[in-house]
Amino acid sequence: MRWELSEEQELFRESFAGWLDRFAPPESTRHWADSADPSAFDGSFSAAGWSATGFPEEIGGVGGGLLELALAAEELGRRAAPSATWLASALAIPLLPTDISTAALAGETVVALAVNASHAPDVASAFPVTERGTISGEVTSVLAADRAARLIVPVQSSEGTRLYLVDAHSAGVSITPRALLDRTRSAADIRLTDVAGTLLDCDAQACLTTASLRAAVLVAADALGAMERMLDSAVAYSKTRHQFGVPIGSFQAVKHAAATMLVSVEAGRSIAYFAATSVDEGHPDRAVHAAAAKAQVTAAAAAAADSALTLHGAIGYTWEHDLHLYYKRAKLDQHLFGSPSAWNDRIADLLPLLPAAS
Repeated sequence: MRWELSEEQELFRESFAGWLDRFAPPESTRHWADSADPSAFDGSFSAAGWSATGFPEEIGGVGGGLLELALAAEELGRRAAPSATWLASALAIPLLPTDISTAALAGETVVALAVNASHAPDVASAFPVTERGTISGEVTSVLAADRAARLIVPVQSSEGTRLYLVDAHSAGVSITPRALLDRTRSAADIRLTDVAGTLLDCDAQACLTTASLRAAVLVAADALGAMERMLDSAVAYSKTRHQFGVPIGSFQAVKHAAATMLVSVEAGRSIAYFAATSVDEGHPDRAVHAAAAKAQVTAAAAAAADSALTLHGAIGYTWEHDLHLYYKRAKLDQHLFGSPSAWNDRIADLLPLLPAAS
C-alpha cells in the first residue's frame, strides 16, 4: 500500500523541508551536536511557527494532527536536526492545561515527560508519594530534561497512577545531563526530593498510553527520515567510488543492498503514515498499528544503517563524513521509548488467539 498525502500535507512537507535546508545544514547540525547547545535552532524553530504544527488552534496551534507531526519528524530525522525538545513537547502538550500548552507551543517553555526514554511512557516506573504528600525518587535518561522548565511526573499513590506538573527549577529538583552517543538529542537524570507538584486533571493511565502511541509513531517517522538519508548517501557514493575500474554501484551485491534499503524506506513510509492517522482518528486497532510502526520501521532503519556503513567502506567510519550522524540517529531511534522486541511483544499481546485450522 502506498500512502498518498493531501495537497496541504505535501505543501507543508515541502515548506518545512525547505526551511530546514536553510536553517539546519549539516555544518550547523554538527556545531549544535558538538556544543550540546541546540538553543539557536530551537529558537528559530519556534519563531518560524513550526512548533505549532499538529495542534489545535484553541491552544495556539495552527491545526493538523499526528500525521503532520510525523511528517515533521521525518524531515528532522532526514537532516539529523536537534529534536529532543520538539519530541518531548509533542508528547507533553496534550497532557497540559491550556495556558501552559500555549506557552510550550510558542517556545516560551519546555515541558518533558519524566519517564526513562528507553521505555514506553505507559510502562515506565512511577514516582512514589511520601507521607507528607510530596514526591521523591529518581529516573534516568529523561528526554530533553536538561532543557525542561517543567516536568510531567507520573506518581503512584494509593489511588493509582496520577500525573503531577513540577517546576524543574524548584527546590528539591536535581537534573544531571546525560551524554548520548547520538548528540543530536539530549537527555538527563532527574532526582526529586520532597517536591510539591500540581495534580493534572486527566486519566493518567489513558494519557500515558496515548503518549506511548504518539511516541511510537514519531520515533518511527524520525527513523524513516534518517533511513532515507542514508540510502541517498549510499547510492550517491556508490556512483562516484570506483573499484577495478568501474563504479561500485555496478556490482550486484551493492545493487541488492541498496534495493533492500529502498524497499524498507517505501514500506516504512506507508506504515508510519498509516499508524499516525490510525492513532489520531482513534481506530480500534491503533495500538497494534503504532506498535507495528515502532517495531518494524526502527528495526529496518537500524539494519539500513549497518548496510549504509558497509557500502561507504572506510570513509563511512570517519568523523568527517556525515554518515555517522544518521547512523547514530537510527540506532537511538531503535531503542527510544522501547525496543522493537518490546513493541513486538505488545503486538503479540494485542492480537487475538485464533484456533489452528484443522
